[in-house]
Amino acid sequence: MPRRNRVDPAGDLHAVPQRGLLTGNRGCVVDDAERVVRHHQGRAWISCVLEHRGWRQPLAAPHRWTPLFLLDDAVALAAGHRPCGLCRREEYLAYRDGVLRGLRRDRPPRSTELDALLAAERLRRGRGPERANDRITWTAPAHDLPDGTVVVQDRTPRLLRGERSLAFSFGGWHDPSPRPRGSTVVLTPPTSVLALANGFAPLLHPSAS
Repeated sequence: MPRRNRVDPAGDLHAVPQRGLLTGNRGCVVDDAERVVRHHQGRAWISCVLEHRGWRQPLAAPHRWTPLFLLDDAVALAAGHRPCGLCRREEYLAYRDGVLRGLRRDRPPRSTELDALLAAERLRRGRGPERANDRITWTAPAHDLPDGTVVVQDRTPRLLRGERSLAFSFGGWHDPSPRPRGSTVVLTPPTSVLALANGFAPLLHPSAS
């Protein structure tokens, strides 16, 4: 299997063989020689299904969006993506409406508003393909966080799922441990946590069950 650009929950790119359940679009990240030279392009980061209407997308074409493979929705949200409004219309509407309920607004936020919120929550100013040191995290009591949130325990991204947490790997979630107690560092942006807490049901890799 060819090496593919995969995204970890912190949003960084890695060349690994596994693909995952979703593909991420954060613009074109390659140059004319098809080398990865940037972390993202633009602030609209979306997660898409792997197949839609038979459309084909090159893995590393200059001047076109670069597919970045994501394990599942938990990773996509933690990395700063939201569901696509085209190929994942139902999921996008559920995400949008969850944010609406969480913000207690009268009208649903537009996609551009969601993108602006997420852009402000995921990265500080910086440049280059490696942006781990620019990642914005926040803290919250673990018992207040909804299932599907990704937190950091002992420098490891872990998925909250019921009364336990699961460690991330490109092949799936593993190493079940009790859900952390007290305050914990959160990778999933606050806007996406609102969506999870208010009705958005994430697509999770089978290993999470």
